[in-house]
Amino acid sequence: MISTVALGADHAGFHLKEALKGWLIDHGYQVVDYGTHSTEPVDYPDYGAQVAEAVADQKVERGVLVCGTGIGMVITANKVAGVRAALCPDLYTARMSREHNDANVLALGGRLMGPEMALDILRIWLEADFSGGRHRRRLDKIVDLERRHGTPRPGGGSDGLA
Repeated sequence: MISTVALGADHAGFHLKEALKGWLIDHGYQVVDYGTHSTEPVDYPDYGAQVAEAVADQKVERGVLVCGTGIGMVITANKVAGVRAALCPDLYTARMSREHNDANVLALGGRLMGPEMALDILRIWLEADFSGGRHRRRLDKIVDLERRHGTPRPGGGSDGLA
C-alpha cells in the first residue's frame, strides 16, 4: 500500500487540494503538502516542480497536483526525469494511468470537477497497480527516451521504476 503522498496546488486548485488532503489523512496516508496554502495568486510551476522532484527523488511514493485545469501541472511535472504524470478527468483514465502507464503523479483540474469526483479519481488511482507485462516494455522505451534526452536526477531516481 502507498503510504506517503505529496500534494501541490496553485490558487485555483487550493480548495480541492485541501479536500484531497483531508481524505488522505483520514485514510491513513502520510501527506507532505508543498502548498500553496491560500487562494492568493501564485505560479503553478513552483508547486508542480516541488512535488515532481519529491517523487523523482523518492522522498514520497506518489504525488497529486491541482491547478485550474490540471494541464499546467502535468506539463510541469513531466519535465522532471523519473516522473510519469497523468491528467485524469475521470475514473477510467485514473485506473489506466496506473495499470498501463505506472503514473506516479496525478494531475486534476480544480475548476473542472467537484470534490466528490476528485476523491473518487484519487481513490481509484491510489488503489490501482501497474499491470506490467507488455506495458513494462513500453515504459522501458519511455525511460530510454528520457535517458537519451533528459538529465538524470542526482542520487538515482532517473528512471523512477522500481
